[in-house]
Amino acid sequence: MILTVACAGAFALGVYAVLVRREIIGILAGAELMLGAAAVQLLVAGSGEFAAGASSFGLILLVVAAAEAVVGLALIVTAYRRAKRSRIEEFGEVSG
Repeated sequence: MILTVACAGAFALGVYAVLVRREIIGILAGAELMLGAAAVQLLVAGSGEFAAGASSFGLILLVVAAAEAVVGLALIVTAYRRAKRSRIEEFGEVSG
């Protein structure tokens, strides 16, 4: 029960970071926090009868979160090198 409440709190903190922060890194960190909280909650919820299935799905979820972090950081670095900006408001429209 305590872990479920902690995961819900971590997920809520991630949602808050995504909605309030204006720095791109802060938004990415909030999304990673939400994914991590969901993965931990999945492992906690599946610790009983379906432990093997929940563990394998949790591992896949962590791999997807790591891949998302790599791609997100690569996009952030590329955007910063091109435009010298790091705030969301400064990227008003995409130019190709």
